[in-house]
Amino acid sequence: MIKDEIVRYWVKSSSQDYRVMESLFNNGHYGWSLFIGHLVLEKLLKAYLIKKKGVDVPYTHQLLKIAQMAGLTLNEDQENFLLEVTTFNIQARYPDYKQRFQKKAARSFTEKYILKIKEFRRWLLKEIKK
Repeated sequence: MIKDEIVRYWVKSSSQDYRVMESLFNNGHYGWSLFIGHLVLEKLLKAYLIKKKGVDVPYTHQLLKIAQMAGLTLNEDQENFLLEVTTFNIQARYPDYKQRFQKKAARSFTEKYILKIKEFRRWLLKEIKK
């Protein structure tokens, strides 16, 4: 596959996950919607990395690390946001964290982060198209 095809693959996969994230949120599955929201951003960051650096996708789920590898310029708020969203990957996945995370991921908490994920997603899509 050529670089542009790989970038399109990651963007398309992210878009599919985006629809799943929205569906999960709308159906009250808040913790899982945040978990998928993490994947939405992870896949876009990987698309950006491939486009800008032409390197293989790293085997990591750490969003800030991927952004840094790609040379993406972020402000402190964006860096902190990516660090927080990365925790959704771990907390939704492992049983010892899962129960605490499900309690934390009430509608208001989740809605706040879903809106931020959507905003960051729009920004990343613009950056990928540049």
